[in-house]
Amino acid sequence: MSEFLAGLCVAVLPVLAVGIWLGRRTARPKSLGGLGTPVEHATFETLHTASLAAPPLRAGLTEETARKSARKLRSLLGTDALCLTDRKQVLVWDGDGSHHRTEIMERLSGSLETGRGEAFALTCDILDCSVRWAVVAPLTVDDRVHGALVACAPRESAVLVRAAGEVARWVSVQLELADLDQSRTRLIEAEIKALRAQISPHFIFNSLAVIASFVRTDPERARELLLEFADFTRYSFRRHGDFTTLADELHAIDHYLALVRARFGDRLSVTLQIAPEVLPVALPFLCLQPLVENAVKHGLEGKAVSSGKCRIQITAQDTGAEALVVIEDDGAGMDPALLRRILAREVSPSGGIGLSNVDDRLRQVYGDDYGLVIETATGAGMKITVRIPKYQPGVHLAGRLTRE
Repeated sequence: MSEFLAGLCVAVLPVLAVGIWLGRRTARPKSLGGLGTPVEHATFETLHTASLAAPPLRAGLTEETARKSARKLRSLLGTDALCLTDRKQVLVWDGDGSHHRTEIMERLSGSLETGRGEAFALTCDILDCSVRWAVVAPLTVDDRVHGALVACAPRESAVLVRAAGEVARWVSVQLELADLDQSRTRLIEAEIKALRAQISPHFIFNSLAVIASFVRTDPERARELLLEFADFTRYSFRRHGDFTTLADELHAIDHYLALVRARFGDRLSVTLQIAPEVLPVALPFLCLQPLVENAVKHGLEGKAVSSGKCRIQITAQDTGAEALVVIEDDGAGMDPALLRRILAREVSPSGGIGLSNVDDRLRQVYGDDYGLVIETATGAGMKITVRIPKYQPGVHLAGRLTRE
């Protein structure tokens, strides 16, 4: 979808540039330098102006984004005034004739309902007002009208009608991209909530039960475990940022394993080999912990129960452009066919939500080449490999977890 929308932008803007260049009310001679013909110069100027207007609009249609983009949009059209509205009010008015705000909103009701553009004469008692005519072009996303772009001029202009429609269509594309970004954010938040829901009932109950068992026999041990529990839950249920660092994720895993060891004792053996240079690498929040939890659960079943012990190894290496994280256990393993169904969300056995959730989020952030690589067979344990690019556009830390 995003590739199609980007292609639409490229297709619309050169046509728009020619129309705007032909429709300028006054022509100002400029030195074209190496830009070639006047039409090529107009195309370059339009694309440059549009590129400056796009970033605010990619955040959606609000008073702030409208204010930041209105001047550039008016420059694209070369009009005396331009306003952007939502369905209820004028968000910004740029240029002359702001006293026409009320009249504009009164006349917009039809366009906002039907999604069709219109042009009409404005009524004004001010003799020197340069705004006498308005062109309304609705802003639509998925057939829903979000608002309107209104271009105002001294007189009727067929070219302005077409140009305003093209600019509104381009603005709508930016708003649709913003909507896709917001949908992706909501999806990630929903995925994290699903992980938190998975962590919450069983792990919290078992951890508190273990802590309670030490309250009388070993109060100092109970206090230590309670602090581990508090640090782990503070991290897991934090509310800021889609991304964390490998260091913070491993720190949370260390708290988790401390609680698990308190419950299973020497039945669980965990080895960590972490290259210090990969600790600052950013990755999706709660990306590795569910994999370790999966290793603990399946490592202590089947084969591990018969031998009495389970071994888990966690390694993180620097491979140049990527950090390579491997989580391996010698537990019960899994039928590869069943694993494929879990990752495809066709079945959701206990513990499967975490695997499919992490796999989906890695692919959403980094692309399909960065999904989980899982090697397993029944009775042969499981090895999960995660590749994390060190540098990825859009992957950044909104804030750092404060440790107490």
